[in-house]
Amino acid sequence: MSKISNVLTMIEYLSSGRKYSIKELSDLLEVSPRMIRVYKDEIEKAGIYIDTIKGPYGGYVLNQNINIPKRFIEPKEIIVNNKEIYNIISRALKEKRKCYIEYFSKKEKNKISKRTIIPYELILLGNEWGVAAYCELKQEIRHFYLNRIKTIKII
Repeated sequence: MSKISNVLTMIEYLSSGRKYSIKELSDLLEVSPRMIRVYKDEIEKAGIYIDTIKGPYGGYVLNQNINIPKRFIEPKEIIVNNKEIYNIISRALKEKRKCYIEYFSKKEKNKISKRTIIPYELILLGNEWGVAAYCELKQEIRHFYLNRIKTIKII
């Protein structure tokens, strides 16, 4: 996780009122005990003071009510229906080559459009993989869901 994410997570743990040892926090955040001390210093620079209890049974305690926004973004399982298509697009990106695709229409599920695309980037569209690409048929950048690509060939 990023430093900001770890600092916010540390505040969440400490805001429960429970005492956490540096070892417990470092295990929870998957960082070194040294980083926990760095995070504590950063939190205190922001005006949130953490009490330190010294000794063999010591640790950190937050003795003030801190209202931090809860994270609304929940990790979702990312769907990859066809890894072969994903790998072909990855190769086309690496080699900077065009692709010919046959793509199922969104409105008419059985209608297939044939397009030549220039892939720019693999992206997440919701919890599914897609590709941002220049579509030569529409002459603009479009997003294509990988699970709607019937066939693909690198040109």
